[in-house]
Amino acid sequence: MQFGDNVFSVDWAPDDGSGVRGQRLLERPPLARLRAAVWELEPGQASGPYHLHHGTEELLIVLRGRPTLRTPDGERELEEGSCAYFEPGPVGGHRVINNTAQPVRYVMVASHTTPDVIEYPDEGKIISWAVTESPQQGGPLFVVHELDESKR
Repeated sequence: MQFGDNVFSVDWAPDDGSGVRGQRLLERPPLARLRAAVWELEPGQASGPYHLHHGTEELLIVLRGRPTLRTPDGERELEEGSCAYFEPGPVGGHRVINNTAQPVRYVMVASHTTPDVIEYPDEGKIISWAVTESPQQGGPLFVVHELDESKR
């Protein structure tokens, strides 16, 4: 993903066919915690699976369209200019879905804590990651844990 500095003048990477496009904003040093990206969802697309962070807090700002936001409280439609805050832990679970006939554009700002643990409750997965080197992986730590279905 490339970097930009304007949420309305986005130089999108070539479409990979997923209907989800993103561009990071303002290149930051590797250990900088505050990061942002502008995202665009085509009709019928979602930001990814429902998830929550155990260390990172996030803020969503709707620029265009009327996305549906899923949280632990259920689903609700957001309007242009709406903001939503996702605190660490289960109460901050979220997913952005475009149930409309028009593209949706939003900014996601995150204060990334490293390491972080991200849970995907619907998927039965947990991801552990860090920007620091993993001697066993030979690069940044990134591990996907498949949870045992019998214990859920």
